[in-house]
Amino acid sequence: DPTVEENLSDLQKTVKEQGADVGFAFDGDADRLGVVDNTGAIIWADMLLVLLALDILKRQPSATIIADVKASNIFFDQIKAAGGNPDMSPTGHSIIKKRLKESCAPLAGEMSGHIFFAEDYYGFDDGIYAAIRTLKSMASLPGSLNRWLKTLPKSYATAELRIEYSKDKEALLKAVHCRLNTQTTLDLDINTLDGLRVTIKNKGWWLLRSSNTQDVLVARCEANSEHNLQKVKEHCNIFLKPYKLSV
Repeated sequence: DPTVEENLSDLQKTVKEQGADVGFAFDGDADRLGVVDNTGAIIWADMLLVLLALDILKRQPSATIIADVKASNIFFDQIKAAGGNPDMSPTGHSIIKKRLKESCAPLAGEMSGHIFFAEDYYGFDDGIYAAIRTLKSMASLPGSLNRWLKTLPKSYATAELRIEYSKDKEALLKAVHCRLNTQTTLDLDINTLDGLRVTIKNKGWWLLRSSNTQDVLVARCEANSEHNLQKVKEHCNIFLKPYKLSV
């Protein structure tokens, strides 16, 4: 799994030792891609999608670019700022592939490392092809991959969190949603596209959704400061505490 940090430790070490410009990691059937930059820092798939999309939008202005519900706000803001049409999709390999075809989007991806190209390709996920397209996008950068990454707005986010839960996940999400609807102390926006993506005005958002393949709840939190990230996590934990769970 190229999205698990410890799985990339050898790659990070080798990139730094050899002074490489980039490092690539693949899962067993090479349909998922993990990337580390020239400093060994991990570039998560939503930020990789920004890099790939900016290259495509030069040729296809206003194109739709798809990311899953776990993606950073930075992705949606950057695509919009570049003249593209950012589209949030439920998580799921087959769901995103279908959405890409129906919307005629040239690019889609999800935090798991599945990247789908329909521009000059077949509209499915291929980690090796995604690595080649990453190199192509890097070739137009004025500096290193890490230098480009630093030009993006700063955010504070957790990685994708997997919380083991073998009971009825949908019942839990429904109960959490009901409790959220009674909250009046915070200005909340509740997105139910895939689980619950809860945005707290001027702070950040947290996500809680049911895994499609495992007995886990998937969570992620993002905020505009370290302090607010802690506040976002605390807010999420209020609703997880009755189940003896936390992010």
